[in-house]
Parts: sequence; structure tokens; C-alpha cells
Amino acid sequence: MIPAPFDYVAPSSVEEALAALQQHGDDAKILAGGQSLLPVLRMRLNAPELIIDLGRIDSLRGVRDDGDAIVIGAMTPHSVVGADPLVAEHALLVAKAVAHLADAQVRHRGTFGGALAHADPAGDLGGPARALDAQFVIAGPAGTRTVPADDFFVDLFETAISEDEILTEVRIPKHTGWGAHHEKMVRVAHQWPICAVAATARVEGGTIADIAIGLANMGSTPLRARGVEEALRGQPATEDAVRAACGRAAEGANPPSDLNGSAEYRNHVVTVMCRRAVLGAVQGAGA
Repeated sequence: MIPAPFDYVAPSSVEEALAALQQHGDDAKILAGGQSLLPVLRMRLNAPELIIDLGRIDSLRGVRDDGDAIVIGAMTPHSVVGADPLVAEHALLVAKAVAHLADAQVRHRGTFGGALAHADPAGDLGGPARALDAQFVIAGPAGTRTVPADDFFVDLFETAISEDEILTEVRIPKHTGWGAHHEKMVRVAHQWPICAVAATARVEGGTIADIAIGLANMGSTPLRARGVEEALRGQPATEDAVRAACGRAAEGANPPSDLNGSAEYRNHVVTVMCRRAVLGAVQGAGA
């Protein structure tokens, strides 16, 4: 199929993009990388009157150091994020997740902010964003505001971004020296995960000093495995301790049942994936 007819604008600034959004309201759609929107348009699951392409807004691209955080522009392609040395040094979990994201073509065309704003609970970046306590900077008619990851993901494909707002950048607190591992279960390569676990840990003297774990496709939004985190802080970085704690991985989860697996299956698999991810993270941290 081909999309329904629509008008197209490519503003050169955030202000121009916001003005177009205000003018057209519900009849407009934002185009970031297009890897999610274009299939929707082709299947005519959505038929906006106007597409606002953010691809010409240079201020929305790039990775920079901002003191205690790194900042990733919303329009930065996944391939750029995954190869950036600041990301590797201070947010290794993001680099690990991007390496598993779809295929090379999608990583070169898709954008970091576009994927997060799409808010697919099976996406590869929501779990790391939750685990790293990312903050989302959103621009709108009243100015900019910052929303923490815990509040950004509202429901299935729904975020805190209002219809007249645009995600401009993502701030990630530095996790320098933390080990990281992203574990993803798929039936075929480049697929959305049946479930995925993103873990990052800081180890001191053989003890897990701190840890953060994000889950994908275990509910209508990305989740934190806070029960596992609580059980592991201050514990020895051993396989036995990790195995015991990761039995709590599915606490508070509400996974879907679909052709790839039932909710019960996911609840079981996530404990295995969690153990692998946590062990990889603590070993990477020097345990």
C-alpha cells in the first residue's frame, strides 16, 4: 500500500517545528528517523494531513558532555550514538543496547529520540533509559521542561510528550566505570525482543555497590526490576547471589501473551535473562 496524501514541511529550527505543530494540531505528525512512522503510513493505520520532518534541525543532533551527564540530541542516529566515545565511557549500557538494535540500515536511519518517543514497550532503548535514570528534555509553546524516565513512559506507545511538544534531547547521568550488559531474546535476528534485560552495575571490592536493571516487553511500558536491585545491593558479586536475586525479576511485571510466548513463559524467561545480564554487568565492572 501507499500512504494517504499529506503535506510536508522540513523546518530548520525547533521554533519553526513547534509553530507548525500548533497550527495543525492533531492533523500533524512528527517525522524523526521514520523507521516506525513510515510503515504505519504505508499501511494507512494513520493518515495525518501534515508531516513535520525534523531532519534539518542541526541543533537536535549530536552527543555532548554536560558535567555530571551526557546529552544525546533527539535526532542523533543510533549508529552515531553507538559509536560515540562519550557514550562508551559514561553510558556503556546505551552502547550495548544500540549494538542489538534492529539492523545496520535501521541504526543509520533511525534516531535515538524517535525510538524513545515512539515508546514501544518492546523497544531496545526503553529499558536502558529506565535503568540509567535518563531525563527527557521536551520543548513546547510554554518553553522547555525535563521529565524523568520514570514519568516519561505513560502507557503503550504513550509518553509524557503532549501533542504540541517535541522531544529535543535526552540527558543521561554519568555511570562512568560501571559494567553493563544487554540481554535480548529473539526468535529471528533483528526482531523486537520477546523480552530483554538491560543491566548496569558498580562493583567495589567484590561487592555490588550499586546496580540498575531495565526490562523490555514485560508490560505496557519499560520497567525497572527494583526487587532484584534491592536484593543485590551490598551483596557479593557471585553467581549464587545473582541467581537468588534474579528470581524476583518478574515482580510487578505484566507481560503480554502473543505468538512469541505467553505471559507465563516471559515471566520465566526474564529470570534467566536477568541472571545473564547481571552477571555480564558485574563481570564488566571488574568483579
